[in-house]
Amino acid sequence: MRARKVLLTAVTAIVAAAASLYGLTTADAATYPNPGVVTGSTFAHDPTMIKKPTGGYLLAYTSPGIGLKTSADRTAFADAGKAFPNGTPWADSYTASDKNLWAPDITYAGGKYLMYYSASTFGSSKSAIFLAASTTGAAGSWTNYGKVVESTATSGYNAIDPNLVITSSGEWWLSFGSFWSGIKLVKLSAATGKRADSTMYSIAERFVNSKSVEAPVIVERNGYFYLFVAFDFCCKGASSTYRIMVGRSKSITGPYADKSGTAMTAGGGSEILASHDAVYGPGHPAVFQDGSQTVLAYHYYQANGDAKLGINLLGWDSSNWPYVY
Repeated sequence: MRARKVLLTAVTAIVAAAASLYGLTTADAATYPNPGVVTGSTFAHDPTMIKKPTGGYLLAYTSPGIGLKTSADRTAFADAGKAFPNGTPWADSYTASDKNLWAPDITYAGGKYLMYYSASTFGSSKSAIFLAASTTGAAGSWTNYGKVVESTATSGYNAIDPNLVITSSGEWWLSFGSFWSGIKLVKLSAATGKRADSTMYSIAERFVNSKSVEAPVIVERNGYFYLFVAFDFCCKGASSTYRIMVGRSKSITGPYADKSGTAMTAGGGSEILASHDAVYGPGHPAVFQDGSQTVLAYHYYQANGDAKLGINLLGWDSSNWPYVY
């Protein structure tokens, strides 16, 4: 009996230490929710999802030509073709032979769907973010409007993983970034969807794990701008260590800080979702409002290495910090 108590005490200490390392309580580490039920075509990598003004949902994900899915109820998803079924020669110099276009981000504004998406190759900062638009969101209906941001091997940042945020005051901003010097923010012209000026803000950076921070999403709520990002490593199947972090700021340009007050430019971030149970490497968050519900979409890996769409809801605690349920 005494030996069992010693073992239990040791295990508890290990769990507590691990939780402390990631900024969690032991209870938090043990109680992350599993994804909600998703049926039908469930593969997704780097998903973005919105509620369509006509009803139902549109989802896009990393794929050659940008893969599309639709759903009537946010549960059952069906393949809906590709945004660019005839290829994307304007991006070929960035994707090389891979042809995948990465991390699309869809917003409905001004009577049309806007999609920012990126082109690159794994481990390279020779990258570009492009803008496309469609009045229907359907496969083959998207028109490409060219480059918005570009990075090179010597830029010191990486122009992938875009996210458009339109503030309550009507300003348009684009966050993006992956590894290197972290997450960047540029102002856009609402008239063109392209850059409004040459200023680039740095809003998050890490200095460990190969400087792994990427996939930003900014959400405005209750006087704060919340910056959601992914820490650590994607794309390793069940060995992926992706996890979703958040910080907030009173200004969209920062400074963003986590619950403990650590600046996100100094590696800060409060964890809200990480690997648990049979969910490996949840990351690349997408956040959108669906009526009174705040929806979190992401991808995660199953034990067999397949990438799957995850959907949960976000709640907000008494201090206005988000949590996943």
